Amino acid sequence: MIALLSQNNEQTVQHIHILGICGTFMGSLAQLAIEKGYRVTGCDANVYPPMSTQLEAAGIELIQGFDEAQLALNPDLFIIGNAMSRGNPLVEAILAQGLPYTSGPQWLSDHVLQGKWVLAVSGTHGKTTTSSMLAWILEYAKMAPGFLIGGVPGNFERSARLGKTPFFVIEADEYDTAFFDKRSKFIHYRPRTFAINNLEFDHADIFEDLAAIERQFHHVVRTVPNNGLVIYPEGVDAIERVLKQGCWSDRATMANTASPQAWSTLLQQADGSHFSVLHGDEWQCEIKWPFIGEHNVSNALTAIIAARHVGVTPAIAAEALEAFKGIKRRLEVLAEVNGCTVYDDFAHHPTAIATTLAGLRQKVGKQKIIAVIEPRSNTMRLGVHQTALAAACEDADTALWYNPESLEWDVDAVLSNSQNSQGFAELENLVQAACRAAQGHAAAHIVIMSNGSFGGIHQKIIDALAHPDPH
Repeated sequence: MIALLSQNNEQTVQHIHILGICGTFMGSLAQLAIEKGYRVTGCDANVYPPMSTQLEAAGIELIQGFDEAQLALNPDLFIIGNAMSRGNPLVEAILAQGLPYTSGPQWLSDHVLQGKWVLAVSGTHGKTTTSSMLAWILEYAKMAPGFLIGGVPGNFERSARLGKTPFFVIEADEYDTAFFDKRSKFIHYRPRTFAINNLEFDHADIFEDLAAIERQFHHVVRTVPNNGLVIYPEGVDAIERVLKQGCWSDRATMANTASPQAWSTLLQQADGSHFSVLHGDEWQCEIKWPFIGEHNVSNALTAIIAARHVGVTPAIAAEALEAFKGIKRRLEVLAEVNGCTVYDDFAHHPTAIATTLAGLRQKVGKQKIIAVIEPRSNTMRLGVHQTALAAACEDADTALWYNPESLEWDVDAVLSNSQNSQGFAELENLVQAACRAAQGHAAAHIVIMSNGSFGGIHQKIIDALAHPDPH
C-alpha cells in the first residue's frame, strides 16, 4: 500500500525523481524542489530548450526516456507527470514494486502552497501571460512573491521560485493531474485570489464537452474562501454557468465598456499599446507599453485587479506593466532578416490564433502577415476546431499549415474554401513556401504558431531567409 508523504515528514525525503520533467509545469516544480533543498533528477522522452536549459543550469540530472533501470537511482519519492500513462515501462515498474509516488500538483499543494496566499490565474487562454504579469507586479511592489508559471517571464528568466513572502502566483491549468488522479490540476491549489480569464472548449482528449470543463472550474470556485476574490469577465456564458452553481466569495468583474461596478479598459491606441483602466466611471491608471492586442490588454486588467486584492494600487501596477518584458514564445521576435520579421508564438487554439494575428494586424497595418501553424495540441490533432480555423486566420495574408500524415484530419480538405490557406506534409516545403510568401515585400511578418518545437522550423526559416535560393 502506497503512503504519500505529508508536510510533517517532508525532511525525510531527500531525493525526488520526476517523470516528465521537461514539461513546463514539472520543470518548474523541479526548480522549486531544488530551492527547498532536495536532490532532483528527472526523465523525459524529449529534452529541449527552454526548459532543459533551465534544468541543467539548476544542476538537475536529465535522463532521456523511461527505462525501468532508473529505479536504480533509488529516490525517496517519484513524482509522475500527467503525460505518463499505464504501459510506460518506468510507471509499470514503480507500481509493480510498490514504490512511493505522487502527482506534481499534489506535491506542490502539500509542500509549497500550504499557508500561502495563492493567486491562481485560470482560463483557456492567457494564463501564462497574465500570471507572469501578476508575479512581476508583486515583485515590482517589493512583495517578493513565489510563483510557478508555464513559461519563462522575461523579468525573472526562470519559471518558478519559492519567494520570500506568503504570496504565491500560479498558472492554474485545467488539464488532468495524473493517470491516477483525473481531477484538473488546479483543484489542488486552493486559491484565495482566483482569476478566470475566459472559458472555451479545449483538451478534447480529456473532456467530452464544455460542461465537463465547467464542472472542474466550479470545483475550484468551491475552494475559494469567503474572504477571497473571484475575477472574471462579464458576458461569458460558460463562466456564468460555473458561478450559478454557487460562489461564496467576493467578485470582481470586467466589462467591455464602462459600467457602474465593473472594471474596464479604454484603448488610446487601436493596437492595445496605450490604454486606460477604469473602475466603474473612475479612472485608475494609464499604460503605455510595447505589447499589442486586446487579449494582452485584457490580461493586464486581470493582473491589475488580482494585485489590488493583495494591496497593490493600480497606479503601481501600471508602472510595473510598463516595465514588463513579456515571456518567451508569446509573439516573441526571433529575428529580422532582409525586411522580414520572424516571430515565435505559442498559440494553438483558434481563439488564440485569431487574437494574436488581430493584434499584429493592428500594429503593422497593410504589411504582409504569414502565419505558419502546427496543429499540435491533442484538441487540434483531433480536429475538434476544424470549422473555426479559416476565420482564425482572417488577419493573415497567407496561412501555411503543417499537414503531416499523422494528423487525424486533412488541412487542405478542411480549408479548401479558404483563399489564404495551404497545407504541407513536409517541413522543408513549408519553410520554402513561407520564404516565397515573404519575397517581394519591403516588410513582411512570419508568425510561427505551435505549442511545441515544431521540428526546429524557426531556425530553418531564419536561415532560408538569410540565404535565399536564387532559383
